[in-house]
Amino acid sequence: MKKLNSSLKLILLLLLVLAFALSGCSSKAEKTDESAEAAAAVYKVAMEPTFPPFDTTDPQTGELTGFDYDMMNAIAADQGFELEWVNMGFDGLIPALQAGNIDIIASGMDARPDRREKVDFSTTYYDSGLVVAVKADNTTITGMDSLTADMKVGGQIGTSGGDQAQKLADEGKVAEAKIYNGLDVAFMDLQNGTIQAIINDKPVTEAYILAKPDTIKIVGDILNSESYGYAVKKGNAELLDKINQGMQNLKDKGELQAIYEKWGLTLED
Repeated sequence: MKKLNSSLKLILLLLLVLAFALSGCSSKAEKTDESAEAAAAVYKVAMEPTFPPFDTTDPQTGELTGFDYDMMNAIAADQGFELEWVNMGFDGLIPALQAGNIDIIASGMDARPDRREKVDFSTTYYDSGLVVAVKADNTTITGMDSLTADMKVGGQIGTSGGDQAQKLADEGKVAEAKIYNGLDVAFMDLQNGTIQAIINDKPVTEAYILAKPDTIKIVGDILNSESYGYAVKKGNAELLDKINQGMQNLKDKGELQAIYEKWGLTLED
């Protein structure tokens, strides 16, 4: 009887040890799974920050900010993922996305057909168009048709405005297309007379005019139609769905309207 009791005690002890061991393994597995899930939920998002009010820097801190910054952070919070922001030249954004160096482009990018061949775009969130900007005291240039073969016209590299400026130069309609990495330098050159005009997106040009009133003006009509969207790598349907769903949720909750109003923009239905 004593031997039987001893055997039972030994069996129970072994069962307890095994239970603790299995519990420890399960806990470790859960922690490993949680860590993997957390790592997969961090996306690298890039912008070129000289495109206010969509993409800019805080004058006090020098940190990235703007409409796209607030919008994408709100989408991330709604969808439960985190973001790592990167400052990058506009012409390098799509190549970086294709190479897998970044996951999202949030940089006031026109979702035009040639770009859709390279990347996938979210639902578009803002309709824009190109305009011609000149110094406030310029009475010679009244629009695109009044640009002449002795003039220098600026635009940003990789943008529709830069492409249009280069097209005018290639056709001999202007003397030179001066293409800039950042629009801040382009507008400085416009003010000091290095170039006579800039071709650029309307809301961005308006933001520069607001920052330096009575120095720059828009002339002529809007040249074309553009629609901005967020870009992901071709075939990344999971991330694209998260961005689109997050955007819709923000709209349904009224949070989207608040972001538009903060940056002086109008939410189109």
